[in-house]
Amino acid sequence: MSHMSDTGINPQCFRDLMAGVCAPVTVVSTTDAGKPYGATVSSFASLSLDPPLVTIALDHRSGLLAHILRVGRFGVNLLGHAQADLATLFAQRGADRFAETMCAAHDVIAGGDHELILGRVEAASRAELPPLIYAHRTFGTHSRYEQRPRTLIVDQIAACAS
Repeated sequence: MSHMSDTGINPQCFRDLMAGVCAPVTVVSTTDAGKPYGATVSSFASLSLDPPLVTIALDHRSGLLAHILRVGRFGVNLLGHAQADLATLFAQRGADRFAETMCAAHDVIAGGDHELILGRVEAASRAELPPLIYAHRTFGTHSRYEQRPRTLIVDQIAACAS
């Protein structure tokens, strides 16, 4: 007999459905009392341009959530396609890890078994790398990323780097 949630949707069917949705892979981190904390998070999304806001969702039992709520700051690192090992490391409990802060906690909204944290972006930078994405319970990248049109300057910089 399958277990149904209050809404009548089987929780495992919902998990399986959502597993097919491609999500960016990030490492979210903070520092509390001089000690770094972090975790792999695939619930990162942009929310607003003015003010610049992003969202992450963390399980309400998450130790990282407790630290973010206490210090009011967190960092989000979007991982590149070659960083699946880093995503796996930060998905493990108790691993030694660290990253810089770039967001101030703007608001927290309860959402079922998770808390949605709205972060106000205070600093950001980017690298032209194929993104690491997560879908169907495996890591991958955008299949046509390397074929996208690029500006001449990016090609010149790439040629100088090799």
